[in-house]
Amino acid sequence: MSAIRGARERARIEVTAAIKDEARKQLAAEGAAKLSLRAVARELGMVSSALYRYFPSRDDLLTALIVDAYDAVGEAAERAHRTAAERTRGAAAGRTAAASSGAPATGLARWVAVACAVRDWALAHPHEYALIYGSPVPGYSAPQDTVGPAARVGMVLIAIVEEAHRDEGLALPPLPDELRPEGERLAADVAPGLAPAVAAPLVAAWSQLFGLISFEVFGQFNRVVEAREVFFRQAVTELARTVGLLGRRG
Repeated sequence: MSAIRGARERARIEVTAAIKDEARKQLAAEGAAKLSLRAVARELGMVSSALYRYFPSRDDLLTALIVDAYDAVGEAAERAHRTAAERTRGAAAGRTAAASSGAPATGLARWVAVACAVRDWALAHPHEYALIYGSPVPGYSAPQDTVGPAARVGMVLIAIVEEAHRDEGLALPPLPDELRPEGERLAADVAPGLAPAVAAPLVAAWSQLFGLISFEVFGQFNRVVEAREVFFRQAVTELARTVGLLGRRG
């Protein structure tokens, strides 16, 4: 009986993957607003009623695609963070020598690595990026299931700044008095391990990171920016400055 159940589970996984793959093809060809369960079923040689056993509605299929996209870009960010951490662990252990040689701060190296990984994923998957960071899909309201996956990149950025605060110290930016209540709220809700003076610019840097990527993915840099990778690296380095990542304890 367990063998039969296992075979059924494998078959369901394979069919679910095929449905998602076909839906992604439709996203690329027609856009999310025109995603159709009937069209997906037709391309797969399925009757609509069979497909509904996997995804009861278009919105359920959209949610699955959105969660997959958020998880994919989140995994890319987390992987880049782990790799950069391994590369800079030795520099962190010899922080005094690194500082005297003018080597970049560990936090800065991790920040740039993660930002570049997110950009690379977006450029390699423009239609999936558009699904999660482009125009809202008419008639679709994202459920709570998408919140955790959507936060993965942000949580990596928060972790980088928290690690730098602990290990290197941060050059804290001044927080205007009129922004202090919002900074305190953001620190409490989003990044409890950071001061309000860091939490507010961190949220701004997070949004600006995706603004830079969106401009490139959606073509706004055409005939404007040519050396895009160099431009991007410099821009995200400046964003790191706004959250204090270029400072060390003196």
